[in-house]
Amino acid sequence: MRSLPNILSMLRMVGAVGIVFLDIDSAAFWIVYGLCGISDMADGWLARKFNAVTQTGALLDSLADICFVACCGFRLLSVVELPVWLWAWAGVIILIKTVNQTSVLMMYGEFRFPHTTANKTAGFLLFLAVPMMFWSLIPITLIAVVATFAAIQEGRVIRKKKATHEIISSEHR
Repeated sequence: MRSLPNILSMLRMVGAVGIVFLDIDSAAFWIVYGLCGISDMADGWLARKFNAVTQTGALLDSLADICFVACCGFRLLSVVELPVWLWAWAGVIILIKTVNQTSVLMMYGEFRFPHTTANKTAGFLLFLAVPMMFWSLIPITLIAVVATFAAIQEGRVIRKKKATHEIISSEHR
């Protein structure tokens, strides 16, 4: 049971890659999308419940999140027409997160993905907002605000070694 959270994270990566090949109008796409989202919520909860929280598990969870967002973005955004300003905003968020990881890598020689409340909130809201993108830009715009705040906060947190260790140790997933 202690390895179940890591197995869920790995399955989320497999599901994310599978999403790329599924038709967005199919039930299979939305079932896999939903299962990936549920696994994201379940892996951390299970890790805490089974006292299986590890640095490797937290890193695996973060990598699965990145894979899921990238694959969904690749698949969904090719059929959803977004205005240029929203693409630019997404680019700014990605740039902030890239600068965060580059600076922490240079400072500490490792990657750090703190699972702050803001990051968790942005991820959860993004998961909920994706299906709504087909009807309105308002949800995704509001999530961009939360994601921008989360990225800026993440940069502040990961540059503080003690604070980062405390967040990763206490929340881990």
